[in-house]
Amino acid sequence: MDNRAEVREFLMTRRARVSPDAAGIPAGPNRRVAGLRRSEVAALAGVSVEYYAKLERGAIAGASAAVLDALAAALQLDDAERAHLLDLARAADGIPASGRARRRVARPGPLRPSLQWALSSITDGVAFVRDPRQNLLATNTLGRAFYAPVIGDGGRTPNLARFQFLDPASRDFYPDWDLFAHMCVGVMRAEAGRDPHDTALQELVGELSTRSEVFRRLWAAHDVRRHGAGTKRFHHPIVGEVTLAYEELALTAEPGNVMLVYTAEPGSPSAERLRLLASWAATHDDERSAAAAADD
Repeated sequence: MDNRAEVREFLMTRRARVSPDAAGIPAGPNRRVAGLRRSEVAALAGVSVEYYAKLERGAIAGASAAVLDALAAALQLDDAERAHLLDLARAADGIPASGRARRRVARPGPLRPSLQWALSSITDGVAFVRDPRQNLLATNTLGRAFYAPVIGDGGRTPNLARFQFLDPASRDFYPDWDLFAHMCVGVMRAEAGRDPHDTALQELVGELSTRSEVFRRLWAAHDVRRHGAGTKRFHHPIVGEVTLAYEELALTAEPGNVMLVYTAEPGSPSAERLRLLASWAATHDDERSAAAAADD
């Protein structure tokens, strides 16, 4: 991806979002711009108008940490946006973010056995490994049953972003579809800032931009977010609606990949429905094993 264009569009969209009132600046009459003027951002950040204009043209290479911090404060960036700005600056300076090498990213391959063992040891929650390109690389047994609408009947590696924007079934699976769409694109935009040389991610963005008007619009907004932790609602075709809490865990042995674990509040209806799904998954696994043994 073009780093200069990414920087330019990110700063312009953030500047347009901050109102004069929010920045403590009198709006005055005959205001013709959305949000702040360049001169106002420069004053708030303590830099010259010429220097800020240079930054907003995408020439962020060499910007000091102090300038970036001041700019983040002036534009009222949240933690995810601040991290994204720093990632864009590192990329402009030729510094890989998060220790990732600047190289063509390999297609998804087999997971380490020990990682699959770790996933399989989680029996009361949905657990899976996801890469920066939203590929669903591995799951535990309950995760396989839970994400059956995404995994489908096989073929290429299941991809959460393709499911979100290209599969009509996603609107049933995600009751809060619009929220999930914003989250998905925000996470992908943050990943693109961390590694602009990830060609597989670029290809995915190109595919979704071509095939989904909603994705194209959300991508153009340059919003970023971290996944981290929170709650989500799902409507599973077998057990119905569940509300699950999620935690995202970075895999230090595989930079960029994360493990996500979804659990239900103990004693809640969602916990009971997860137990029902786990029982259903165990029964179907036994049936598949018996069928495979019969074929042998």
